[in-house]
This record gives sequence, C-alpha cells and structure tokens, in this order.
Amino acid sequence: KKERNVRDKPKILLVEDESGIQKLFEYNLSKAGFRCIVAENGLKGLEAAKKEMPDLILSDIMMPEMDGYQFRARLLEDSALKKIPFVFLTAKGEEEDILKGYDLQIEDYIIKTASPKVVLAKISSILRGKRKEREEAIEEIRKAANNLGAKVVPDEFPAFKGFQIKHWHKPYEEIPGGDFIDYIKIDDSNLAIVLGDVMGKRWGAWYFAMAYAGYVRSAVRMASESASEITPSHILEKVNESVYNDERISDVFITLSIVTLNNRENKLKYSGAGDLPLILKRGKVDIFTSNGVLIGFDSKSQYEDYAIELAKGESIFLTTDGIPDSRNSKGESFGLERLKNLLQQAPVNGDELEFVKNKFLEFTGGATDDDVSLVTVKAV
Repeated sequence: KKERNVRDKPKILLVEDESGIQKLFEYNLSKAGFRCIVAENGLKGLEAAKKEMPDLILSDIMMPEMDGYQFRARLLEDSALKKIPFVFLTAKGEEEDILKGYDLQIEDYIIKTASPKVVLAKISSILRGKRKEREEAIEEIRKAANNLGAKVVPDEFPAFKGFQIKHWHKPYEEIPGGDFIDYIKIDDSNLAIVLGDVMGKRWGAWYFAMAYAGYVRSAVRMASESASEITPSHILEKVNESVYNDERISDVFITLSIVTLNNRENKLKYSGAGDLPLILKRGKVDIFTSNGVLIGFDSKSQYEDYAIELAKGESIFLTTDGIPDSRNSKGESFGLERLKNLLQQAPVNGDELEFVKNKFLEFTGGATDDDVSLVTVKAV
C-alpha cells in the first residue's frame, strides 16, 4: 500500500503542557492519519499556528505563560488564524468553563478522559463539516464566475491551421487562481497565445488575473490599430504602459509569456516579462530566456522578440512556475531541468503534453504548491 503523502494529511496543532497527555494524543492522532504538531503552551502555540496554519487546533486550558482562554483570544485577533477550527481539550467539565469556551467561538469541548475513538470521531466530524462548507462556498463562487462568463482558462483548444495547440491547467486546491491562458485571433493567418501568472493563489489572484487578461486583449487591439505587424514585444509594451498607469494593479506582480503564430510562414515570435523560458523541442530541447522585466516596473520598459520557424513535428512549450516549484513527498522540487528532460523523452508522435502531465502528477502525488499551467504548440 502506497504511503500517504505527508502534505495530504490534515494538520492538527496540539497545545498541551503535560507530556503524558501530549504523547498519548500525538500517538493516536498520528495513527489515525493526522499530522500532529505539538506546542507546550499558548505562547508557543501562537507561534506554531502562524507558521504551520493547521487544519484544526486542539488546546488545553490550564497552561503556564499563556492559558487556553488567552491563547484563543489572541487567535481571534488574527483574521486568518480565527478561521481555524478550535477545540478545547480539558479536564474541566463544569458548565461555566464550557460556556466560557463557547463565548470564544470554539467548535467543541473534549474532555481529556474521553476515549481516543471519541476524540478522533469529534475531530473527523469537525473537519468533514468544514470541508463541506468550503466545497459548497467554492461551488457557489464558481457558479457565479461562470454566470459572469469570467473564465481565466478556455475550456477548449483553438483550431489554427498548421499548428496543434493544447494546454493543461490545474488550479491550486481546485480553486481558480492567478494563472490565465488566452488565445486571441488576430486574423485568419495570425493568432496570439498568452500565458500569465499573477503572484498569489485562489480568488484574490483570480480577480487580478481577470483584470490582466482584459489588459492583454486591449493591448492586442491597440497594437493591431497602430502597427503593420503585431509582435509579442509590442503587446507587452502596451500592457506594461497601461498597468503602470493603473494604481489598482501596478503593485501586483505578474509574469507574462506571449507567442504570436503565423500559419502562412509557419513562424512564431515569442517575448516574455519575468516569465520562465520558452522551451523548444527540435530533435534536442533548447530554451529561450526572454529577460524581459516584470510588468509595471517602468512605463518605458522594452521587450525583445525571438523569431522561431517550426518544421513539422517540432514543438514549443510555455509554463508557469507551478510546475518547476511543486514538490514531492520528500520535499524535492520538480524543477525546470526535470521538465526539459521529460520533454526530451516524450515521444514525438505521441501526446507530449499528456506525457509530461502524467509524469508530473506521478512525481508530486497529485498535489501542487501553486496553480499549474502548461501550453504546447506543435507544427503539423
């Protein structure tokens, strides 16, 4: 049986000063599949909560330096920590003590003399309830976003003569976040491909991803009106100028990769801003590093185009940092070098994107540390 990935185990912060109780609960929690973090009092518990952001906090009441009530009160002052389910673990069973605990917005009380089965059942029930609430909230927001037509990644791949274009996108914890992909048809012979990554995760980053996607589309329109040829560098310069002058998003860091395809000449042009290198597979695997500065740093930032001619069977790959930065259960990063090696191994006549996707998920155990996006373009 394959051992469960450590990162997949729910984290329980146990705050308890008695070593015997510590060891007993730590043993039972670990045996039940939880990752147990132990702190000796409320002061150390506060530090551990900030560092670890556990899924649930189980705390004694009578402790030195900072007791359980003080500890809970301090957690309630923090907007992030107050959301963590909190359970008092105590030898006290008096009504007054129980009511005082509920006044501090706790989930439940567990008496220390309760059997391990009862303790684990209560903890599991609380976590299941919170998970269900979270899933329902995510689904509601997802429905609202869909009703608004607010998608940051297309459902389908674009059809473009001479090229096969595919993408794979996996949002962090299945919540839409900062990665966005867009395909913008310029005319019958030209297509722009955009891959962006807004710093951050989940809905906060998703909001800015929507804003940036709009800026890129606007930049393509402006570029088409002011230039005989639309190039990635020209698009980036227009986006950069607009973002620099917008105080709402000028301080939000983003990386952008832009490729324009021309199917009359089987050529593409690439430019990037703070992004990961473009990877070219032409027999061997090469990389093109853009060196373009992050968007919004300077209103006059300039970007450089790489022109690449693709023969049939040759491919390019664009990715955000979610792939190289994701780690396995041992804490090893997937890395850009590993991605390059896998692309070299991928069968030219097969589905290279699917090959990399499967190897990546096998390496990480299905867990990621950020949004993951990969775009492939093959000349056919």
